[in-house]
Amino acid sequence: MKLGFLTACLPQWELSDIAAWAAAHDYEALEVAVWPGTGGRDFEASHLPVATFGEREADETRALFDKHGLELSALAYYENNLHPDQDRRAEIRTHLKRAIDTAQRLDVPYVGTFVGRDWTRPVAENLAEAERILPELVEYAGERGVRIIIENCVMEGWHPDGYPGNLAYSPELWEWMFDLGLYLNWDPSHLTWIGIDPVETIAPYIDRIVHAQAKDVQLRPADRLRHGHFGPARDRSANPWDMGWWRYRVPGLGQIDWSSVVDRLYEAGFTGTLSVEHEDPVWGGTPEKVTQGLEIAHRTLRPLLV
Repeated sequence: MKLGFLTACLPQWELSDIAAWAAAHDYEALEVAVWPGTGGRDFEASHLPVATFGEREADETRALFDKHGLELSALAYYENNLHPDQDRRAEIRTHLKRAIDTAQRLDVPYVGTFVGRDWTRPVAENLAEAERILPELVEYAGERGVRIIIENCVMEGWHPDGYPGNLAYSPELWEWMFDLGLYLNWDPSHLTWIGIDPVETIAPYIDRIVHAQAKDVQLRPADRLRHGHFGPARDRSANPWDMGWWRYRVPGLGQIDWSSVVDRLYEAGFTGTLSVEHEDPVWGGTPEKVTQGLEIAHRTLRPLLV
């Protein structure tokens, strides 16, 4: 098992700077963010120009990773493939295919994204629509030797009422998406706040857990007493991502038992990358604080890996 991190937490940095820092701080792999944006927010991080990626860029990227002794574990473009705006959905689909093409050039086995959701329609209609459009993407990736991995993030901020905006948040939905040929980028933080024991989800689905993210979550159950599980209902406009009773943390600063997580992953035979996804608001805001957060995550996880 290799220890890596998702580069989206450092949108202002160039990939060359991130790779140098990662190698100097005993990380072994990078999950590289490839949004088309220019930075500013973590989910807009653009560390490889997949829309214009050619052989020159591929040679430079391979040389960079070889120089620092790093593995490129996956490309990351986590967007809504069921977006209700058809033009926006088409843009997302096109960019995802470009990410897949780039992964093929670099011999990267995985491209990460979301199933997503059309929040104007019920779950059953969304699943039917996904069954119509996702198999073509799976086939496109498969023809290029790439697997599409789905993170089990709830993406509650995509739904106007704070309900799941990514239909891959539970084992029930994993089983559905596996039938479509998709794989799992397993993240225990999301399972924890929706009431599912993450450790118990590893063994039954290990054949589809090909990449894993390390993100912690801090629960404040007393703050749930007023709003309930789905957070504020009357006014979500200020921050649609604020559920009011939990927040993400770097590994070691939340509720997750990382010793049990890593032990169960090893027991089940996982040999992929455990990639820190840094969304901790305490250790965020500046590159200096972000890198300090990555160091905390490293101190938590490195002693557990053999």
